[in-house]
Amino acid sequence: MARMHGKLRSCSIHLSMMVLLALCALPGEAQFDGGPGHPIGSVSVHGKLIVLTLNPGALGEANLFNLAHRTLRFTPDGSQYRVENIPFTWDADFGTPMKEAQADLTKFAFPFSGQHWSALSVGVTGSITFGKPSASEGGRGRRGAGVGRDGGLSVERFAELRQAAPEFINTVPAISVFFKPRMSGTRYWKELDDRAVVTWSLTEPFGGIQDWTWTPTVNRFQAVLHKDGTIDLSYDEVAARDAVVGIYPMVTKGAEQEIAALPVADHPAAAANLDIRKIRLTAVDSLYLKVALEARGPMLAADDPAIAGAAWRVCLNRKPTPCTQDARADAVWTVRGLGASHYGERSMGPRYVAFGIGLSPMVTIEGNSLSMQGILPEGYKSGDTMYLSGAVESADKGAAAMQISPQAVRLSGLASPEVHLSALTRHDGPFPVVFESFHYLRPPRAQDLACSVIRGLGDKFDMLAYYSDFRIDNPEAGTSSDGPLGGGPSGGAVTGIAAPQGNLADYCSKGRFQWGFIQPVYAGANQMQEYPPAGLTGSDPHDIGFYMHQLAERTFNGKIPPYDYAMSQIGHEMGHRWSAFVSAKVNGETIELGPVHWAMGLQAPVPFPYQRPTEASAMGGGVWQDNFDGTFTQLDDNYYVPATGYSYLDLYLMGLIAPSEVPDFFMLRNLKYVGRDANGHAIFKADRIKITIQDVIAAEGHRLPDVDHSQRHFNTGMVLVVEHGKAPSQMLIERVNGIRERWIDYWTTTTGHRATMTTNPE
Repeated sequence: MARMHGKLRSCSIHLSMMVLLALCALPGEAQFDGGPGHPIGSVSVHGKLIVLTLNPGALGEANLFNLAHRTLRFTPDGSQYRVENIPFTWDADFGTPMKEAQADLTKFAFPFSGQHWSALSVGVTGSITFGKPSASEGGRGRRGAGVGRDGGLSVERFAELRQAAPEFINTVPAISVFFKPRMSGTRYWKELDDRAVVTWSLTEPFGGIQDWTWTPTVNRFQAVLHKDGTIDLSYDEVAARDAVVGIYPMVTKGAEQEIAALPVADHPAAAANLDIRKIRLTAVDSLYLKVALEARGPMLAADDPAIAGAAWRVCLNRKPTPCTQDARADAVWTVRGLGASHYGERSMGPRYVAFGIGLSPMVTIEGNSLSMQGILPEGYKSGDTMYLSGAVESADKGAAAMQISPQAVRLSGLASPEVHLSALTRHDGPFPVVFESFHYLRPPRAQDLACSVIRGLGDKFDMLAYYSDFRIDNPEAGTSSDGPLGGGPSGGAVTGIAAPQGNLADYCSKGRFQWGFIQPVYAGANQMQEYPPAGLTGSDPHDIGFYMHQLAERTFNGKIPPYDYAMSQIGHEMGHRWSAFVSAKVNGETIELGPVHWAMGLQAPVPFPYQRPTEASAMGGGVWQDNFDGTFTQLDDNYYVPATGYSYLDLYLMGLIAPSEVPDFFMLRNLKYVGRDANGHAIFKADRIKITIQDVIAAEGHRLPDVDHSQRHFNTGMVLVVEHGKAPSQMLIERVNGIRERWIDYWTTTTGHRATMTTNPE
């Protein structure tokens, strides 16, 4: 998935005396901050591979699950809770398997979040919610933290758990027993006179290209809801190491208590809205720290185009710390002004966005004041001293407008709800909300990865792919992609593909760098292994096991081609440099052929297949047989497993074939499944719309440079990302070298030998 287009969401804007901006669902903080990149490690060369050794603490620290064979007890204390570790208890009589999410209490009503509940929603991914969401957009936060359609809590596809954990606050009353996306299995329900018991027996996802394991894993945990409001969470056998655990009553009174008013030295040369003169700190509901930045003059309205590029940053730390973009503070909160953006028929006007661990998605503009609020970093409690510093950037290419020196603040009436649950005793707290996020290392920014390599070795890479010995905080084992769409060695922009060139300077490129992974792929993931386990089979056509027999027939050793999943990933993601963003203009109507991935109904056959006689594009679409009776047979689907090549349309957009070489194709609308043929292929009824390459050109203009002047030779940097003080493992080196060799072959094959790929680091 291409991140730059795949993450567009609509914003809700509410206007009153204050301007409250409910923010869009966006990628995690590390990926969203669109500022210029900077190196985050040192670079060396190992044969045909690049080694990026990270600086100390560049990706923070992992916090892995440590509650197996433990029981946590949450005891009400007024409207808050105390937490303690009690001797492990486990009810082996699970009760009845649940067929749906809702469970009804018939013997008592459970007191939680200021109400008594007679029904609850049990999510298959390890959580319980009560009632309906109260926040806008269905209780969904900035990155989609909210309520799932299938019960319990949910998050957006690429959400980081360390980000999602605080974003569950005040979306819906919830108990996060062991929330982990993409889990599946069985939920059990049992109600007794004095308690209700919910038990989960789940597996992590397995067998797929975005999975970490080929076989099911065991994860058993249990919640006991006592009649008096006490909550026990118990963990039996748990294979997964990342999840969110905690309780989330609603805390929405809005009661404020002033903590401090900090004077700031004036900067008269700065614009009035950027010259901060005072910072007011207040505690809201004993849960949030509210930071109000008061400027010399009025803050600009959210819909003012002049806010684009400006940023207000606040750093919270236990030691005095300058608040730079890469500050290693306990928390870095940023409000940035964005300009209008457009993609196809979708558009978003200027707006303020806020990002940072624990930061609420609301920005308040009132007169001269800009306010943000969030929870304190993990471990902060009332009475602690913290240092607050800040910085303001102007809209002029992010130039610094002012620095706000660190000032000491003694916290009162406020503590962090993020804790280490295994260390709590009954004497701690009480907490209005309390949780722990168990997670892997923080994902790096794509700009920082690219700058690390390009600054170290030069601007000589068209593409960059990253691999690592460590996992990052991502529910999927793969990666999406992004880049500035540079012009290769010529440096010129490519037009006519509906993907305009971006800010090359953010990626430290003077014009060449085009596209890359946004984060490293873990060496232990399914897609990093040369072959699946022997004897693997499967019934899911999205998993490689489904194709084992067919693919093995084309090799001399009876195995499928090596690193098939890896080719699916890199072929698809690097293909996003050109696809799939274009539309077609047919009889005066503009028809989107995607966006981002070719629509399922687009006829997108591959002229130079990678490994099977009939393949649909790696970028989506399908191979459709017209049955001339209003039905169409799907000979290959729109998923990129097993690895497939590029369609005629892709190759045109890549500049590798002329418009005259693209056969007419079609789009199927109003698809309706009607059955399968004798060979198991799905059959759909649909409306067929003929499309020609000239229809695409009518919508987007000619592809320039054209086929006679386009780039034909490409270079991919294959990067091993390793933690500070470590060397890449032999397994990582061998697997990336294997992927590197297959990538060169894949590229040559799927482009019909019209382009070549190298992996030269120097």
